Amino acid sequence: MDDWWRNSVTYQIYPRSFQDSTGNGVGDLAGITRRLGHVVRLGVDAIWLSPVFTSPMADMGYDVSDHTGIDPLFGTLADFDALLARAHDLGLRVIIDQVISHTSDRHPLFAESRASREGPRADWYVWADPRPDGSPPNNWLSVFGGSAWEWDTRRRQYYLHNFLPGQPDLNYHNPAVQDWALGTLRFWLDRGVDGFRLDTVNYYFHDADLRPNGPEPQADNRPPPNPNDMQDGRHSKSRPETPAFLERIRAVVDEYPARTTVGEVGDNPRRSLPLMADYTAPGRLHMAYSFDMLGPDYTPAHFRSRIEGFFRAAPGSCPAWAFSNHDVVRHPTRWAAHGETDALARQAAALLLAFEGSVYLYQGEELGQTETDILWEELTDPPGFRFWPDYKGRDGCRTPMVWDGTAHGGFTTGTPWLPVKPPQLARNVAAQEGVAGSVLETYRALIAHRTATPALRHGRTTFLDAPDPVLAFVRGGEAPVLCVFNLSPGTRTLALAGARRIEGPSQAAAVSGGTLTLGANGWAYLPATGPVALG
Repeated sequence: MDDWWRNSVTYQIYPRSFQDSTGNGVGDLAGITRRLGHVVRLGVDAIWLSPVFTSPMADMGYDVSDHTGIDPLFGTLADFDALLARAHDLGLRVIIDQVISHTSDRHPLFAESRASREGPRADWYVWADPRPDGSPPNNWLSVFGGSAWEWDTRRRQYYLHNFLPGQPDLNYHNPAVQDWALGTLRFWLDRGVDGFRLDTVNYYFHDADLRPNGPEPQADNRPPPNPNDMQDGRHSKSRPETPAFLERIRAVVDEYPARTTVGEVGDNPRRSLPLMADYTAPGRLHMAYSFDMLGPDYTPAHFRSRIEGFFRAAPGSCPAWAFSNHDVVRHPTRWAAHGETDALARQAAALLLAFEGSVYLYQGEELGQTETDILWEELTDPPGFRFWPDYKGRDGCRTPMVWDGTAHGGFTTGTPWLPVKPPQLARNVAAQEGVAGSVLETYRALIAHRTATPALRHGRTTFLDAPDPVLAFVRGGEAPVLCVFNLSPGTRTLALAGARRIEGPSQAAAVSGGTLTLGANGWAYLPATGPVALG
């Protein structure tokens, strides 16, 4: 089953916040191993672990100082091996984050590079001289605010950092850097991991001539909280050299049976779908995802445009769709205007799990978890400090997993690194376990239905023209299925042809004769009995 990843369901675990086994308030590998039964009962195919590598934690592990070591905060390599073995015993594949676009400034490679302009690793990072007035070499901006260039007194040069100053960018124009990165992948493949989520994959290369970026068109005249959003990063990311390196990555991964890759594409909507298509062309990544479904849009037109757009550009490729992750406001909060929290959470699950492609779920999503309201004094996330209060950072989606109604939700016996607040505590696993209609049981039922229904797993998508705010499409195959969603808190009644009954999980939906009624955030899956029409 070498292509197990195609149309799979993967559960993202944020290790700091899943389960603490030591009482220090931070989740760890042993804690994850203890809670794998919960993941298995969901019915997913794989887990994705956010970084657990050695790190000073300036960016919560996305600043790696040893790519082949486990940070003591999370445990040891033996703990990782035990987790991997237990997951495999339970039938779960394990995908790990690989943060190779940059390193920590505490990485030995960076220490060697900054020590001299003449050393063997002098050009392993992106160095540039100042302009005559001492300013940075160009106008590139960091995703986390301010210039993307940091002055280094040792080399008397600037170095590039697309994120924090403590995250210097590697120079992938140097073939030796590429070889080093591929060696890192081999280390973990040899250890038995089933694949990689490649962080910030479109940031691997920069324009070698360091040409300045131009402006990004804005919807209005008011500047956004982050000036980086005002800049078109065509020279600092998403460069034409990237696909060739992705082919080198794929060649390494293909040496190992049944392994996979999924790339994170962080770019504006004008470029994200073409990049996803380009990066998943034959011989490159198995999957890619963008932030296109991680934003504020909850409309039929938006979802249709993203799915049709991807398959128009890459008909044979496999996208990866997600509604939440560790970097964005949780979707029940982000889309709160479109329905009551639990109803919206259940509908979003039904919608996502009906999409063609692979699906990525984020821990707590299966509980209908909402964004935690973080106070200034509770902040840990650097962008939150910089852009407060219009942007409060990512802490609100990273608060601990809530297992029961006890203090700190059963996450830790100590003080959690981020708070567990009453709205989150109320949405715990124990309170939803076995409760018909709970968000948790709905997720389990939906995943089981997707797994058991070939059309929902493998069928191609044909969208139907339906009155707004209804989204409708048919997943094809020998037994096609009509999927219909009312993306609103109101009631919609539709004339229906070509389908007579509801099959599988549904919400606020009824068929009578030739009429389909969908209540608030209603949805239904209906086996198609002939040509389907809605009106």
